[in-house]
Amino acid sequence: MPVQKTISPVDGSVYVERTLADADAVELALDSAVVAQKEWRKTTLSEREAICRKAVEYFLNNADEIGLELTWQMGRPIRYTANEIRKGFQERANYMISIAGKALADVEVEEISGFKRFIRRDPLGVVFVVAPWNYPYLTSVNSVIPAIMAGNSVILKHAQQTPLCAERYARAFEYAGLPEGVFQYLHVSHEQVAQIIGDNRIDYVAFTGSVEGGHAVQKAINERFIVGGLELGGKDPAYVRADANLEDAVENLVDGSFFNSGQSCCGIERIYVHRNVYEQFVGAFAELTKTYTLGDPTSGETTLGPMVRTAAAEFAQKQIDEAISQGATALIDTSLFPPHQSGTPYMAPQVLVNVNHSMQIMTEETFAPVVGIMPVENDEEAIRLMNDSQYGLTASIWTADMDAALQIGEQVETGTWFMNRCDYLDPALAWTGVKKSGRGCTLSTIGYEALTRPKSFHLKINA
Repeated sequence: MPVQKTISPVDGSVYVERTLADADAVELALDSAVVAQKEWRKTTLSEREAICRKAVEYFLNNADEIGLELTWQMGRPIRYTANEIRKGFQERANYMISIAGKALADVEVEEISGFKRFIRRDPLGVVFVVAPWNYPYLTSVNSVIPAIMAGNSVILKHAQQTPLCAERYARAFEYAGLPEGVFQYLHVSHEQVAQIIGDNRIDYVAFTGSVEGGHAVQKAINERFIVGGLELGGKDPAYVRADANLEDAVENLVDGSFFNSGQSCCGIERIYVHRNVYEQFVGAFAELTKTYTLGDPTSGETTLGPMVRTAAAEFAQKQIDEAISQGATALIDTSLFPPHQSGTPYMAPQVLVNVNHSMQIMTEETFAPVVGIMPVENDEEAIRLMNDSQYGLTASIWTADMDAALQIGEQVETGTWFMNRCDYLDPALAWTGVKKSGRGCTLSTIGYEALTRPKSFHLKINA
């Protein structure tokens, strides 16, 4: 049987090996999911809530161990990985559990004498979640917990880089007493993913990944009357106005650019700064960037770990070299970061100026610890440049003027518009993208709509 290997970016060793599921195992999982869901949908919301909250408890009880696994699987520094569970995962899971009653309640309509009418939100059936490696718990929890709360069963396929995350979910739900078959995971190939999506027993696909992967998912569902939620790439911009609190903007935008080695779909990849404060901003930004420590992510001193694989670092370096050849200036001396070395996933952060939109570094997703900074003359130029992108996941503005932020935000083509913050998902708000950043929605009460179908009840009362 084919074997899947997870190569750790920490040291290049094989950290995990898993045999891929064969056709019989896939068939059993699909059948089990269908059978289990028919019973699970009959449970009350309070029963589902108790189980899901206990699953969250498992994750919190094991956060440190899970964090260490995550560091070895994808390279994020150990000082941060447990917080993916303790902060974001817990926040999103508990919020989506807490609003399920409201989000799934019957929709009442106007009363008509002699009739009872309402709309009920029925679970779809079997939800197939395809999750990525960069934030493996934060991305998957957006769909897994609300899908189960809505009465669906779930099959999770995690990225080859982070297979242990899928197995952790299974342990958590076993600990919580979830009935067998309601949650399952499969380690499968890309070809098998396409076959599973095409199977009539799958009722919804929640995919997070690349634009290329999104096209593959879309192709797989095209022959069927189902839809998929697609959260894809990003080239997220920030605009620093002349009235911004520069110290706050620099601190948060450096973090938004380089956290997780820039491997975030909603990370900051391009910054536009009003010319009046441009030089001051750029100088402070570069100086703060130099305080990062690139190194072994299992060390508590490290603040910048390796990229997920050498090929990813090489792709980003190619964009940097191309931009420099076209006139860009690199502000960071990579010798300040001794582990930085070609042919490895260890990549120093980089800040580029004298950039423009003829350069791929300002238009194509980089997904690395690299950011380009451009001066702008006014709001209108900033809006034009922010919108000059094939992506639209998040965008941020840094200003003291709320009215200006709202007015500009109305004109920027993005799924989420931030003021004085970035790179954060508020579970009370819809998480969605426009353009090549995808379609559909997770989180918030709106996120439950994709995981259910409306069923109308039109009942005539006999006199």
